[in-house]
Amino acid sequence: MKKFFIGICCLFVITIVAILFYEKSVNNDPLSIIKAKIIIDNIKCNSDKNKNGIDDLDDIVIGARQDAINRTKYKDAYYIGGYPPNSEGVCTDVVWRALKHAGYDLKTAVDNDIKQNPKDYSASVKIPDPNIDFRRVKNLEIFFKRHALNLTTQVIPNDKNNLVQWQRGDIIILERQEHIGIISDKRGRNGVPYVIHNSFPSARESNSLLSWYKQNRIVAHFRFPN
Repeated sequence: MKKFFIGICCLFVITIVAILFYEKSVNNDPLSIIKAKIIIDNIKCNSDKNKNGIDDLDDIVIGARQDAINRTKYKDAYYIGGYPPNSEGVCTDVVWRALKHAGYDLKTAVDNDIKQNPKDYSASVKIPDPNIDFRRVKNLEIFFKRHALNLTTQVIPNDKNNLVQWQRGDIIILERQEHIGIISDKRGRNGVPYVIHNSFPSARESNSLLSWYKQNRIVAHFRFPN
């Protein structure tokens, strides 16, 4: 009986240590699990592009989340006409699909911007190709720098002043223009939002933002429309 009790106590201690270690690695705060949940207010978006009674930022999240719900298969390919089938795609496909749900035609907007401002895209577009240009992260970074609100790339857990700048529907780009995703309306206890994105094997909604920040991977943060 005594050995059983000692075993239970050891298991309890190990579990607590594991939880604290997890909270330290994920939230940078081993005691976050016992702290009150941080509530971050949503900013009001006055734009409703598709006139459906839902503001654009909420519509963008709804559209992006559909990829995560469908677990859209990650597949990097070239498609005549530009658009992959709904069952597959890459990280950029989450973005244009999310914006399309809100009423925005990202493909046409990017194609027109490249045509009208070729010098701005000269490092990434040698010969314009409407079949793929809008699906390249480097082109989307240029486009959003020109047409979206540029925001902080700093992520501070449990800091309301910082975290209110991270709103649902925002767009995030990671180092070397290699990945892009949509900020979710879902947040952890520390107030840090989740990210909706597609990387192998499929689209998902993950608690990745803080770890990406700690790895110095976040290079851009946009809000569209501006």
